[in-house]
Amino acid sequence: MSAGYLLLEDGVVFRGRSVAADGAAFGEAVFTTAMTGYQETVTDPSYAEQLVCFTAPMVGNYGVDPIRDESDRPHAKAVLMRRCSGFEWADWLADRGIVALDEIDTRALVLRLRSEGAMRAVVVADEGALPVDRALEQVLAQPGMEGRGLVDQVSPAESYVYSETGRVRIALVDYGTKRSILRRLEAAGAAVTVHPPTVDADELAGYDGVLLANGPGDPEPLRDEVEQIERLLGRTPVLGICLGHQLLGLATGHATYKLPFGHRGANHPVLERSTGRVLVTSQNHGFAVRASDAVEAAYISLYDGTVEGFDFPELRARSVQFHPEASPGTHDAYPILERWVDELAAGVPV
Repeated sequence: MSAGYLLLEDGVVFRGRSVAADGAAFGEAVFTTAMTGYQETVTDPSYAEQLVCFTAPMVGNYGVDPIRDESDRPHAKAVLMRRCSGFEWADWLADRGIVALDEIDTRALVLRLRSEGAMRAVVVADEGALPVDRALEQVLAQPGMEGRGLVDQVSPAESYVYSETGRVRIALVDYGTKRSILRRLEAAGAAVTVHPPTVDADELAGYDGVLLANGPGDPEPLRDEVEQIERLLGRTPVLGICLGHQLLGLATGHATYKLPFGHRGANHPVLERSTGRVLVTSQNHGFAVRASDAVEAAYISLYDGTVEGFDFPELRARSVQFHPEASPGTHDAYPILERWVDELAAGVPV
């Protein structure tokens, strides 16, 4: 194990101990407050191009299991921890080429990111291989996250059938979907076909419902995807999750922007306006739909007032910024997927 470091674009250095792969990983330094789900986090395509700091004091203490993978490979570029517990987690990261450090002062790092915002950064496994002064020049040459559409990196090139039989036929537009969303749809009784983001609205309109999935990056550059959603609305029921929610917002005239340090964790409070109920939710996004008092803004973040969900009854479209599949996370929003499938099967207007 070698002495490594995290270097932020403002020149601040956090030193730690390398516990996984050799090399250097460039990306955006972010943090998640989730206490569990480290394997799910690293394999979630929404973490593409990011260096993830876990605020939990110990990571890796319950091992690894293939069933927890949210995709076929890790998407986070690097992992930062206060303490890496056990060899299984460290070996899993190393086998997959992920640079990881422990003995990082994660509290100080998170305070820095909260005050200054998510930053371009590099995680270096061995300072001897890449000194800090040379690394800073390379960090500053990296593109920022704003203006970057990343769905091409994580989405399928062709359509495929995930589950053949079911009481309703659902098309899932894969901008970087998590496997747990697919599993939940199948368990609810849906026949699911997965499509790439380039799928045409005319093809989607033939399904009983369309789910716009999660994914990484800035929604603003995804003009073609937004155009297809505009053409689709009103023709078949639509449910958006995470990036899918943001794209639905852009398709209906709302605006998105980059959050200072994002919403990442499993304890984010959201107001359900129709009931006054507060949901504790699982979230992972660096961009958001701007605050709005429009009637269709069905869910509101109690942290910053951003729109956390839409309901357009006249268009049969709705969305949530948070993750109802809750992998990891709390189960306050857990029924949303099953309820949607039930409504589609019953022919209830949605």
